Amino acid sequence: MKNKTRLNIAAAILSLASFTYANDPISKQTLKSNYQLVNNNPSQSIDTFADMFKEGLFYGRLRSNTFLYDWEEENEKQNSHVISGLGGSLVYKSATFYGVDFTTGLYYSKAFFDSNSDPVESLKSGKDVLSRYDYTNGEGKSMTVLGQAYISYKNIPNSQINIGRQLVETFYTKSNDTKMIPNTFDGVVAETRIIPHTQIKLAYLTKQKLRDHTTSHSVLMYDDSDPWNGNDDSAMHKGLSYTNLNAAGVSTDAPLITGDIKNRHIKNLNFDASFYWVPELLSEIMAEANYKIDMNGFTLAPGFRYIKQFDNGGGKIGGANYDGSLAGIEGSYSGYKDADSLDSQMIAARLVGVYDIYKLNLAYSKIFDEADLVTPWRGFPTSGYTRSMARYNWKANTKSYRAELSINANQNGVYKDLFIQLSALHTDADEQKGEYDENYYYAGFIQNIPCMTDLQWRLRLGYTDTKKRDADSLDARLEFNYLF
Repeated sequence: MKNKTRLNIAAAILSLASFTYANDPISKQTLKSNYQLVNNNPSQSIDTFADMFKEGLFYGRLRSNTFLYDWEEENEKQNSHVISGLGGSLVYKSATFYGVDFTTGLYYSKAFFDSNSDPVESLKSGKDVLSRYDYTNGEGKSMTVLGQAYISYKNIPNSQINIGRQLVETFYTKSNDTKMIPNTFDGVVAETRIIPHTQIKLAYLTKQKLRDHTTSHSVLMYDDSDPWNGNDDSAMHKGLSYTNLNAAGVSTDAPLITGDIKNRHIKNLNFDASFYWVPELLSEIMAEANYKIDMNGFTLAPGFRYIKQFDNGGGKIGGANYDGSLAGIEGSYSGYKDADSLDSQMIAARLVGVYDIYKLNLAYSKIFDEADLVTPWRGFPTSGYTRSMARYNWKANTKSYRAELSINANQNGVYKDLFIQLSALHTDADEQKGEYDENYYYAGFIQNIPCMTDLQWRLRLGYTDTKKRDADSLDARLEFNYLF
């Protein structure tokens, strides 16, 4: 296949480079299967302002990502290609002085691809290793960004407040650090465990910086004058554009207000609730319950999730579907019962069985035949149920079924034994809305090198099988991470 040798070359180069650090001590941080970093050396409290800097810690990361996207049939819009990214990050966390500390993080990514045979507009999963906006404006294939810069206040019992640019992990917002640079937000995040058995997190977020951007942008505004400049997430509602919002007299820079509550008061019962609100546009609520049943070494956990989306004005501006094609159209159109309403709902159910190192997750989700769900902040409504790599199955009148088997999962982020994740997903879509049914098969593998646990490799493979002509494809991702 065209450019196939570059995949092997990039992997070999990074492997050689990483092993030069083989004599370093075990990392202060580890990386879980969901791409969240585990900090194994929390900041210590000190007594002088100078020690706040002297006793701080640096956290380093070298990483490489190589993406192969292979279309079964190529055409003018579908180009098989290989793209690699090489870079890393350096994060500094200060010591804590009278309850105050700070974090800064610098991130870098350099993309490698042949722009003559693989034009930037044809890139799929690997597009996030560079800024397409910067590249098309003559800034090259590199990104250097200040990904984190925030102050924390912890001198409140069982509570913490962060102010600034930060990773925000809630149900609706995720760092989703699967490429080279994480998804970050500017704002205020407060977290407390002051209520027994209960964790509460609230966030007021004014800006977002997606993974392939070097500057921050509105949390819910699509820049129709330059699609790669504003919020261009794959699940962004393109009808909520600068032009449409301006014409409606609605702010193009509204904040995202979101929050989670997790309650573990009843033994074996996990109850979670979340919400988001973007003033004058949209809001959602989510409620979920999971109950674990112990059966002599085997556990069974049924779970249920419900989401309700409220149209607070965004439907008349952007339309019921998030591709923006129904903006300004009233009544029934293209299979949507109400083209100018974003009111919608979702239900999902699962049954999770765990025995020894094996976990089987059987899940179902249904988006009501109303409007598409709008959640373009890298938190996925069907996560943990029918969400597989790169699948957006929350279009209106969509039903999904997934079986997932994982082997050797753990919570500390060190996979001395090979972690394996296998799943099969069937999506029953609404053809009247321009969608189509598909089967999606996924295999993921993670392992820390046994003789050097700070070095971790990942291989992720996703194959799309559909009845639509020219739509079948292979999405392959090879990644190395060295933490120090």
